[in-house]
Amino acid sequence: MRTVSLEAKKAYARKSRSSNYRASLKLEGFTVSSSPSKTTSSKAKVLAKYAKTAKA
Repeated sequence: MRTVSLEAKKAYARKSRSSNYRASLKLEGFTVSSSPSKTTSSKAKVLAKYAKTAKA
């Protein structure tokens, strides 16, 4: 039997969590893009914006 590393388990959990969340949104009637990377980049932009305003 092959052992699976902890990092592989974490990656699988992260991937399945993301896909389950998108499926849940779709069931609720929200329009969901197939690419989660788009969300990540916009999230980074929002965090950067508020980090700038927090310093000022």
